[in-house]
Amino acid sequence: MNNGPLSGIRIIDLTRILAGPICTMNLGDMGAEILKVEQPERGDDTRSWGPPFVKGEAAYFLGINRNKRSMTLNLSEEEGKEILRELLVNADVLIENFKLGTLERWGFTQKWIEENVPQLIHCSITGYGNTGPKGGMPGYDFLLQAESGLMSITGDKDGGPAKLGVAIVDVCTGQYAAMTILAALNARNSTKQGQRIDLSLYNTSLSMLINVAANYLIGNQEPERYGNGHPNIVPYSDFKCSDGFIAIAVGNDSQFSRLAECLGQPEWAENELYKTNSGRVVNRVVLEKNITAELLNKSVNDWLVLFELNNIPCSKINSVSEALESEQAKASKMVLEQNHPTAGKFRTLGIPYNFSKTPAQMTMSPPLLGADTDDILMKIVGLDPARINNLRKDKII
Repeated sequence: MNNGPLSGIRIIDLTRILAGPICTMNLGDMGAEILKVEQPERGDDTRSWGPPFVKGEAAYFLGINRNKRSMTLNLSEEEGKEILRELLVNADVLIENFKLGTLERWGFTQKWIEENVPQLIHCSITGYGNTGPKGGMPGYDFLLQAESGLMSITGDKDGGPAKLGVAIVDVCTGQYAAMTILAALNARNSTKQGQRIDLSLYNTSLSMLINVAANYLIGNQEPERYGNGHPNIVPYSDFKCSDGFIAIAVGNDSQFSRLAECLGQPEWAENELYKTNSGRVVNRVVLEKNITAELLNKSVNDWLVLFELNNIPCSKINSVSEALESEQAKASKMVLEQNHPTAGKFRTLGIPYNFSKTPAQMTMSPPLLGADTDDILMKIVGLDPARINNLRKDKII
């Protein structure tokens, strides 16, 4: 791609699994050249994460690795390290999620980077960073959802803790990584120097507590589970109707007044217990019970029509298939088709943002393992075919 907002930026991607790959996929969607460096023969772990598979290709891998080129490189061997050095000389960004100290043991210390590739932005994603009692330990999304307190506030009030249905800590860490890389690229415009970026799943997971953390740190309130409810806003939850469930998100007193009118209980808006959000939060149990009693009289669709006419935020609780097959998803181009050399045509999530003048695009399908190794070695590193053949015989690539 030559017209994306990151056109001309080359990124060496040494990451695997989810946080790093989702970061580089976003950067690739924006036009950056992503060189995904993988372990020979095995590749990114997610290449084997299935079923489902499509003609041998894991859906998991296909979903987070578009707009990248793949090369294989054995970094445990000196020749592999030498090739990586050459790649870094011609790169703008290095992103990796190795255990702390791995790159340093291979000779890629901060001093080496500053002396040999001062332009390089080095983004490191780890489990816990390098400080504290868990510094240097690996991190796993599920465990971080548990350790950070996120699971303690997720789930039914009278049930057990629950994790989110996706690896949300990994996803948010990947988004933080993309954001900080863009900031570092901007800073480089004035400083003419690269820099190191450190992110950890642990720090990300704590940052995701947002207002719940503020409730504790400022208000000294020990957070609890509210099911699908909100600790600071009521009514802001799911409610049962005659044929299913509806989500209602009333964010202010005027919206509540309209809701009460629609429910046939306009006096609620003048009731001292409910007229303000603070009162509704304190009296949530009785109020939510009364709302449910009214909602049970009609279907989800009946209420949706009425609420939308009165500008009350609401939604049907869709299944994943309903969400992805919806007219809104189609209109927003959030489900697109791609062609893959072995998997053929498959559907994938679209790009969730738009640029008016430098469009983000899907230009390359997720790469086969090592599909671009020879091309990268010849055009970027400057190796001839004979040398490349020898590297393959020696299992360097």
